[in-house]
Amino acid sequence: MRRVIVSEFVTLDGVMEDPGGAEGFDRGGWALQFERGAEGDRFKLDEVMDADAMVLGRVTYQGFAEAWPGRTDEAGFADKMNGMAKYVVSNSLESVEWNNSTLISGDVATEIAALKEAPGGDLLVAGSGRLVDALRRHDLVDEYRLMVFPIVLGAGKKLFGDGDATSLRLVEARPVGEVVILRLEPVRGAGAG
Repeated sequence: MRRVIVSEFVTLDGVMEDPGGAEGFDRGGWALQFERGAEGDRFKLDEVMDADAMVLGRVTYQGFAEAWPGRTDEAGFADKMNGMAKYVVSNSLESVEWNNSTLISGDVATEIAALKEAPGGDLLVAGSGRLVDALRRHDLVDEYRLMVFPIVLGAGKKLFGDGDATSLRLVEARPVGEVVILRLEPVRGAGAG
């Protein structure tokens, strides 16, 4: 069975919005203030290289589709991003043009559950806050990989907003550069811990 891996940059107060500064959020670009070091870069490279496909919400997909097609790098990150399968969750897009992209609309939970049952490797979700929330509410996330940055923004879209409680089990915590990588798994059948 394939696993859904949610990978996010987050602040200490849980904000995930606009870490790179390209979305117009007045506090965007916050992740660029901190060094994640070679080990952090390696973590992100390995994560993408090990994934079989990406699952993206509309906003993240559109940002990635604009940024990645023209990029190259020696490590092969850009080639992997451009070549891997991408499942785009949107009820407003009519088509998706980026290489190897498939549009998913309608009953997202059923579609993603079917993808998990299909042959293949991990499904990586980046950004895509509303999608992540839907996947969490339907118990479809198998692991969270959070790169936590030492900043409090006090405003912005949060990874875990108000609503249903989620209990997580710590799998790994390690500092890389000025940030900390947390790997967490949902505790199945548990609410607030």
